[in-house]
Amino acid sequence: MKGTNLGEFEELILLIVGVLYPDAYGLSIRQEIITQTGRKAAIGAVHSGLNRLEKKGYLLSKLADGTHERGGRRKRLFHITAAGKHALEKNHELRNSLWNQIPDLAWKNLPYGNSFQ
Repeated sequence: MKGTNLGEFEELILLIVGVLYPDAYGLSIRQEIITQTGRKAAIGAVHSGLNRLEKKGYLLSKLADGTHERGGRRKRLFHITAAGKHALEKNHELRNSLWNQIPDLAWKNLPYGNSFQ
């Protein structure tokens, strides 16, 4: 189906939502991406990814009750759907299959720098 493939950042978001279950929300997902990968992640990019994944049916969200610490504001909590789990499994299987097809010879005498002989 068109539009159901996972990009690398979407896959990362899905995995982080699973890691943070049941407390995955925008800012916690962003912080976990930074912690786990060391890469920067703008909160806008995280929210865009979450919205795309929800539209694809890979995530569901619900509003949690407001808290005193957040001035009564509510968090939007995310969790993975069965379709999201299936998409992650498919990506995982594909990566493993490709990895396993690389012959050991390809890892020997790897070129350094920009030259290939």
